[in-house]
Amino acid sequence: MSADTTTGPAAGVNAYAFPRHEQTFPVLMPQEIERMRRFGELRSYRDGEALFETGKVGPGMFVVLSGTVAITQRDGLGHITPVIDQGPGQFLAEIGQLSGRVALVDGHADGDVETLLIPPDQLRALLVAEAELGERIMRALILRRVSLIQGGAGGPVLIGPTSLGDMARLQNFLGRNGQPHHVLDPATDKDAADLVARYATSRADLPLVVCPDGTVLRNPSEPAIAYAIGMIGEHNHEKLYDVAVVGSGPAGLATAVYAASEGLSVAVFDARAFGGQAGASARIENYLGFPTGISGQALAGRAFNQAQKFGAEMLIPVSIRSLDCSRNDGVFALATDCGKSMRAKSVVVASGARYRRPEIANLEKFEGRGVWYWASPIEAKLCIGQDVVLVGGGNSAGQAAVFLSGHARKVYMIIRGGGLGASMSRYLIERIEATDNIELIFNAEVVGLEGDEDASLARVRWRSRLAPEEHSLDIRNLFLFVGADPATGWLEGCGVMVDRGGFVVTGAQCTQKDGPPASPLETSVPGVFAVGDVRSGSVKRVGGAIGEGAQVVAALHGYLADAMKPAL
Repeated sequence: MSADTTTGPAAGVNAYAFPRHEQTFPVLMPQEIERMRRFGELRSYRDGEALFETGKVGPGMFVVLSGTVAITQRDGLGHITPVIDQGPGQFLAEIGQLSGRVALVDGHADGDVETLLIPPDQLRALLVAEAELGERIMRALILRRVSLIQGGAGGPVLIGPTSLGDMARLQNFLGRNGQPHHVLDPATDKDAADLVARYATSRADLPLVVCPDGTVLRNPSEPAIAYAIGMIGEHNHEKLYDVAVVGSGPAGLATAVYAASEGLSVAVFDARAFGGQAGASARIENYLGFPTGISGQALAGRAFNQAQKFGAEMLIPVSIRSLDCSRNDGVFALATDCGKSMRAKSVVVASGARYRRPEIANLEKFEGRGVWYWASPIEAKLCIGQDVVLVGGGNSAGQAAVFLSGHARKVYMIIRGGGLGASMSRYLIERIEATDNIELIFNAEVVGLEGDEDASLARVRWRSRLAPEEHSLDIRNLFLFVGADPATGWLEGCGVMVDRGGFVVTGAQCTQKDGPPASPLETSVPGVFAVGDVRSGSVKRVGGAIGEGAQVVAALHGYLADAMKPAL
């Protein structure tokens, strides 16, 4: 986003300065509004009446025909802050209204107001039918969410020490999912200190999470905070989807975009956040079309919004526990972590792989307390002026090392092998070699971890694989990028064939019962496909995953068309 900040005539008295103000809050021409009328219905509001409220499902996008609507932020601590006033020709919504999510701010009529209300399904239809106008609206919806994130407006308040591992965990979860939030440290904020004294009986209760409706959660899990702030609504368990995509990394997102854009009904599930491992990459520089590079979060965020534009339902965080392929009616049942099942005519396995947990003494004890499996700006802040250890020799490790070198005093990069050439792109090797505060330690491995009185990581022990001596470093942050294991446990018992490493076998390598040979991306179960890192023999690159995600849609069309043919 541009560094310039301006305010227009409709801004009124507000607490925010919005970059790209004209693109964030465009004024529609009368003829444009006329073209939009077929997608909505007229709604009138009296002075002071609410059009939408924080934490409640928004009815869609409002186009202001007359009058003024005051937009304010309200947090769970009772603070109300003016954001902006919107007048005739302007529209009220942000990216969450594409999928009927809860509102992140309040909107009240300032005097009598007349609007055109466009519900979410019609808003998506508008974006597709009116290409030029839809582009302007889509850009505004995205920029508004970005402004809310940067301003910490419209989401939960996280209260606790910024150095707390669980604080970083929740910040990372909310950030990876594009959810605005605000952080308060009880050491410097009186309101935060009062809440800690009232609700936190021990350090284990921290951080506290104060939701917009005032609900206070004690050190919640990711699904608990997601449900509390309305990230995901009630699942429609009666709906039969054309395609269920399990995993929202690059492969799953590509499948969702192309399948939904071609008219298939799509549900996408992910246990944590969109983007997968690629979403945690600080910078991807060898992906086609981005010569200056792009962060994994930015690339995944664009695809996530694009999938919603075409109507894909994003159910995140929702874990799939098992897949039932036994039904005679050709419908697959996917058991979710809430104890209910979702139904689909076909399934795309895009669950990817999870970073491997090496055999290191006390590793589990320090996860989230100094041991990390990704390197985002949140973790980087914890490393400012410190020495850190990073383990791994692949591209993800190289990207993380370069990124962390801009924050940490020194990055010790421990590599099990004797070099980087076989596992890392040449441009990354050259960049690492040119970075003064990255030290490469080859033929070595971490063997133990030690903590301090707060049970946080304090020391890392490592040794050379060529000599028996053990070494140690005073380290408070350890980053692990040591290969990955496929996330296929949920497929156990459903008949989908996997190889010795647990990766899903597809195409000519697998055998199907009672039918033609499997298509290149189809598994041993007809109607179940696999794409991306989870697939045996895949390239394990972002570009390859996206290509497979697009390619599988043709196979889906073929399978669904055959399934609809009457039996002879």
